[in-house]
Amino acid sequence: MTTQRTLRRISNKFQRMIAKTQKPVDRTRDLKGAYTGFVKRVIDTLPLEEAMSQAVGGGFDVIGPIEVAILRHAGLQPNQWVIDVGCGSGRLAVPLSSYLKGKYSGFDVVADLVEYARKTVARPDWRFETINHIGIPEPDGCANMVCFFSVLTHLLHEQSYWYLQEAMRVLKPGGRIVASFLNYGQDSHWTIFMNTLTDAKGSPSGPLNVFLSREILTLWAGRLGLEVIEFIDGEQAIPGSSALGQAVCILQKP
Repeated sequence: MTTQRTLRRISNKFQRMIAKTQKPVDRTRDLKGAYTGFVKRVIDTLPLEEAMSQAVGGGFDVIGPIEVAILRHAGLQPNQWVIDVGCGSGRLAVPLSSYLKGKYSGFDVVADLVEYARKTVARPDWRFETINHIGIPEPDGCANMVCFFSVLTHLLHEQSYWYLQEAMRVLKPGGRIVASFLNYGQDSHWTIFMNTLTDAKGSPSGPLNVFLSREILTLWAGRLGLEVIEFIDGEQAIPGSSALGQAVCILQKP
């Protein structure tokens, strides 16, 4: 728990520092511009390996294995197909590559992150691709699991719902969605909300922080025809792993 809080404090402080040096962008619509500018500034400021960690929130070697454990907890099998939306620099893909023998598709709006992930993971059978907009460029009913780690945390609600629609489309029947989120009902996340409020009163230009709740996600699941399988609090560790920090929702397609 202490490790997660320390990582969040360091990452939040670093991102605020970088954001102050960026030109204002329309963060609510120009997702690609907001993230590409942020990552470029990080790369210009830090050594590459550290920049690739900080660009996805830090804790590259710590958070990735926790995310893998969560996917396995959600039912992921070694021979299945995972779609990783917001794959970033490969924080999940690197540790996942030693477990997953099946297909993997990783998508992100920042080309520098995608290229780093492709080279670092070194799995020629896996797909890494830069995208320019909300969407999952895979066929209907193809995947067993779609994950959104630190994605819904930075999107408007309608954009998050749009991505869940896309996940519903590409999943096979019985397939699952794993999404992390900032939870209004979690005390540690309320601190992040108040810090975000302070930043909003200035001239922020970095990525958005957006908060959800179990109630909102349950409502969305019902509208989409998804079943809520489980909620995991940000401070709750699943067996054999540590707490992620962000809350997690597991949904299933009928």
